[in-house]
Amino acid sequence: MIQGTTSDAGKSTLVAALCRWLARRGVSVAPFKPQNMALNSAVTEDGGEIGRSTALQALACGLAPHSDMNPVLLKPQSDRGAQVILRGRVHGNMDALDYHAFKAEARHSVVAAWEALSSRFDVIVAEGAGSPAEINLRAGDIANMGFAEAVDCPVLLVGDIDRGGVFAQLVGTLELLSESERARTQGFIINRFRGDIALLEPGLAWLAERTGKPVLGTLPYLQGLLLDAEDSVGLSGRVTGEPDLRVVVPALPRISNHNDFDPLRLHPRVALSFVGPNQRIPPADLIILPGSKSTRADLEWLRTQGWETAIQRHLRYGGKLLGICGGFQMLGRAVHDPEGLEGEPGGTPGLGLLDFHTRMVAGKQLRNVQGVLNPEGVAVTGYEIHNGVSEGAALENPLVMLDGRADGAVSADGQVMGTYLHGLFDRPEACHALLARCGLEDTGAAVDYQAHRLHELDRLADTLDAHLDMAWVCRLLGIPA
Repeated sequence: MIQGTTSDAGKSTLVAALCRWLARRGVSVAPFKPQNMALNSAVTEDGGEIGRSTALQALACGLAPHSDMNPVLLKPQSDRGAQVILRGRVHGNMDALDYHAFKAEARHSVVAAWEALSSRFDVIVAEGAGSPAEINLRAGDIANMGFAEAVDCPVLLVGDIDRGGVFAQLVGTLELLSESERARTQGFIINRFRGDIALLEPGLAWLAERTGKPVLGTLPYLQGLLLDAEDSVGLSGRVTGEPDLRVVVPALPRISNHNDFDPLRLHPRVALSFVGPNQRIPPADLIILPGSKSTRADLEWLRTQGWETAIQRHLRYGGKLLGICGGFQMLGRAVHDPEGLEGEPGGTPGLGLLDFHTRMVAGKQLRNVQGVLNPEGVAVTGYEIHNGVSEGAALENPLVMLDGRADGAVSADGQVMGTYLHGLFDRPEACHALLARCGLEDTGAAVDYQAHRLHELDRLADTLDAHLDMAWVCRLLGIPA
């Protein structure tokens, strides 16, 4: 199990790297994250839902994602409450205190999922959440040492030196663990190092002597690494110089599946910007309303931030607008949630840019899909994760055809588009066609995002080869080096 001194220490990336390294050597390996809190999620082969970063780790193993790989997924709906997903299925909504009491029951799902995976694979690489030294969360813990102790697995602790204070991170975390947990921690990995390793070596020697634990390696800061994030949103794309197409996305308070936009961040001729609260809304060629875990609340946030007025001005000047999933629902005449599935029961007027309305209904739509972009006929693939059923005349002119059925809508003038499909830009042909609609000519530079993922995963595995004592790791796992 990989645990971290902090959130974003690099646990998810390191687990993906280890999975890829082992899989390339023919080891039967699978990822596992007992508990995750994230709004970036993926549909599994068994029709469930898990964290997006765990799905990426499954890809690193050469596997389709499965609900057993992330048995507890918490999807925040407010600062104090979240939707609880158990082994891929919605269990219900809970506030933080209720969930804390529920963890004893959730532990059964965690252990059962781990046992199911262990029966199918020789090696499991597990990932912790946050830090194991969160004193207030240790009672009933299922995310870090509580899981490791329950299944008796060794732990490696990773710290992020790029933040500064990595020795305090590692020693301090170790000091706050119980005696048995300290003994379970087999060694350290230092992540995101920049500079001359010779300057760090005295500190590494001190750390090993101070703790009696080996430092298994120091991993370099990898410039330009872009892979499916667990939950953090990058601020911009990578364009240098004057872009040919400007894309702006509001960073909604409950934005979900923002990895939809990674192919645009990688496109050399596109400038992608996420606009947060109280930031100026810049000029754009294309505005994209992203997915949301709380569509009505995020729609109201858009209004308070001036987006409705900005969108109307954007359309008057010929700009294009695209809504994905919750963002698509916002484009209609109204969003109704009579049962309070995403918040307080009630209804909220939509932006009224497409003639349809949406009603939230129990029973989340979870499916991997494929189809074509309408009318270009180029292939699209992706997935659906949403509550809500949309109905109305606008749906008679769909944006895509998925598995033989219509999905989404396009306005008569072609300026406003929407769909429930996540992954709309992942295939280069579809990305090419959509950006051409927005005025970007000769868009052959679109990225094949699946090929990009695999390339970056191989890059991570190569980094382990060069900088981590993988022979030591193999001995820990009881497999040939």
